[in-house]
Amino acid sequence: MLRPLDETIAVAPQITPDDVPAIAAAGYVAIVNNRPDGEERGQPEGDAIRLAAEAAGLAYTAIPIAPGGFSRAQVDAMAAALAAADGPVLAYCRSGTRSCNLWALARAAGGDDADVVAAKAAQAGYDLGGLRPAMDAVARAG
Repeated sequence: MLRPLDETIAVAPQITPDDVPAIAAAGYVAIVNNRPDGEERGQPEGDAIRLAAEAAGLAYTAIPIAPGGFSRAQVDAMAAALAAADGPVLAYCRSGTRSCNLWALARAAGGDDADVVAAKAAQAGYDLGGLRPAMDAVARAG
C-alpha cells in the first residue's frame, strides 16, 4: 500500500481512519491528504482521517488536488507541509499519483534536480515524464 519515494515521504492510495495507527507505528509523523472530499462515493471524509491522525499524534494537512492540474499555492503548501514535518510524511490520494506528482513539483520548486526526483518516483512505480515540463517551470520560477 505505501510506496516510499525517499526517506522523507511515501505515497499511498486512499487510506481509512483504521489505517492511521499502523501508519504511526511505521514511523510516519504526518499525513497529507491530496484527495478532495466527495470525489468518489464511499471514500472516507478528510475530517475522519484528520481526527484519526490527531488521535495518533500525527500532523495532518489537507491539500486537495482535483483532477486536471496543480496550482502554485498547492505546490507551496506541499513544500511547507514537508518542511514542517519532523520525520517521514505519508501523502495520499485516490491512487497515490497526484500525491507523487505534487511532491515532485514541490521538490523541483525547492531546487532539487528533476532527474533525481523522477528517478525516485520511478523506483516507486510512478512515471513523471508528462510532468517534466511543469517541474521545469516551477524550478525556473523558484
